[in-house]
Amino acid sequence: MTRIPTSALIGLVITAAYFLAALFAPLIAPFGVGEIVGDVWEPMSSKYLLGTDGIGRDLLSRMIYGGRTTIFVALAATILSFTLGTILALTAVVVGGWVDMALSRFIDLIMSIPTLIFALVVLSVMPVTILVLILVMGLLDVTRVYRLARAVAQDINVMDYVEAARLRGEGTPWIVFREILPNALSPLVAELGMRFIFMVLFVSTLSFLGLGIQPPEADWGGIVKENKEGIVYGIPAALIPAFAIATLAISVNLVADWVLSRTTSLKGGR
Repeated sequence: MTRIPTSALIGLVITAAYFLAALFAPLIAPFGVGEIVGDVWEPMSSKYLLGTDGIGRDLLSRMIYGGRTTIFVALAATILSFTLGTILALTAVVVGGWVDMALSRFIDLIMSIPTLIFALVVLSVMPVTILVLILVMGLLDVTRVYRLARAVAQDINVMDYVEAARLRGEGTPWIVFREILPNALSPLVAELGMRFIFMVLFVSTLSFLGLGIQPPEADWGGIVKENKEGIVYGIPAALIPAFAIATLAISVNLVADWVLSRTTSLKGGR
């Protein structure tokens, strides 16, 4: 930790700031998430640090609560996709045969359908709740995680220590979780950061299209949608959540790159 590069340190600080703001949103937000406190699109001031939105709500409060929703949904969907995708991929590689073939062809079938279109079709016929969003986003992203984890696991599965575990009579769970998974963490950690940012963009896109987080709840994509008309008049209310998404994406990727380099160097130093 004493040798953290400047870029990774900046990423850690920004990422931690966003997560802490999301965690303590009710304590630090100056107003309620749906509370109308002023006129329409008031400029930034000492009372409204980021101004107000299209119906007079404090934009800073909306951003804090919106970040809480966006980060929670994206993080939950990422955990779901990585847990399920990694377990399925490693199991398919270890078991092999028809299990690997059936899972891989099913994943190929799902990947042939554009993710956004698939999500829009599913959400258009289902009640749009936070739980449904997490399940839809997470299950659709399992395909990407599966392909990466399977490719990594195939290289590890032929190593001598995996063969030695089989010769000792170890079962599939032991080989998956004790032999292959620890040695596949480096690329998976790097991909974890990228998939989290993809989830942030995904839920924001769905909200902008009207099938994501539903009012009166706030999220960054919804805030862009609510204030997009103000861009014509030079009002930056719709650009602030876009800036938050961009800075979160950059900071998470900086941290993921550093973690990848650390795990790779530690493995090489053994």
